[in-house]
Amino acid sequence: MNTKEFLKMYAAGRRDFEKINLSGANLSGADLSGAYLSRANLSEANLSEANLFGANLSRTDPSEPHLSRANL
Repeated sequence: MNTKEFLKMYAAGRRDFEKINLSGANLSGADLSGAYLSRANLSEANLSEANLFGANLSRTDPSEPHLSRANL
């Protein structure tokens, strides 16, 4: 699934994205509050200024995600 498809599904109300591969995705400024991203691959993803409030990030691949000014 590419970034555009992921954001479209999130906007449509889906919240369960367990084990999704978002490696290298540009999610800067995205509202991902309440997303279930357990075991997601976020390596080198750009999450700067993203709203991750209430998101489940347990067991994610933390390899160099960009989280500057993200709302956790």
